[in-house]
Amino acid sequence: MAPGHVAYGLRAQYGLHVSPDTVVSWERGLAAPGSRELTALAGVLWCAPTDLLTEATTLREHRMSRGFAPDDLARRVGMEAGAYLRMEQTGRWRGNERQTTLLAEVLDLGPRELLMATGRDPELAEVLRDAVKARWQAYVRPVAKMLPMDREHIEDVLEQLHSEYQSRMVATLSWGPASQDTGEPGREFLDRIVEHFWALARA
Repeated sequence: MAPGHVAYGLRAQYGLHVSPDTVVSWERGLAAPGSRELTALAGVLWCAPTDLLTEATTLREHRMSRGFAPDDLARRVGMEAGAYLRMEQTGRWRGNERQTTLLAEVLDLGPRELLMATGRDPELAEVLRDAVKARWQAYVRPVAKMLPMDREHIEDVLEQLHSEYQSRMVATLSWGPASQDTGEPGREFLDRIVEHFWALARA
């Protein structure tokens, strides 16, 4: 189907006035269809909405791939539709612990998918860096608030991360010249702290 055929189908079958140029923009990834447009586009192309999306990473993409309207998803997680939409548009999730757990259940998100969709990867990285440099026990609760994971499992992972980081730092201690940089292994570990966390969490 040419873009003009798709545009015609959207107009004739769903009453959506979309130009062929807009269809081309969707194809090239220069623009994204809204929820109603995506559903209609899937109908015109005889496929499921999920077939038209790359791997979902944002909250909006996960919602659309599951076929939820914004107000429907907001109701399911116990939130006002306007508040939910603002979070989706800004890419920053502000829901409480219960709402976060419900969001993961409704959208069938694993811990890592949830963290990425709610835009909290940088926040987790910061918490993990602090945890490995100090007493990791103090950071179990902040991590548990971000992720719907078993608390004991989080404790195990943080303890292992802390041990790995500290052993790297001890191994780099040197009695050499003060100007010699011996902290490189530790910095590399901190730069990839989130990757290390998920590797241990899967194990």
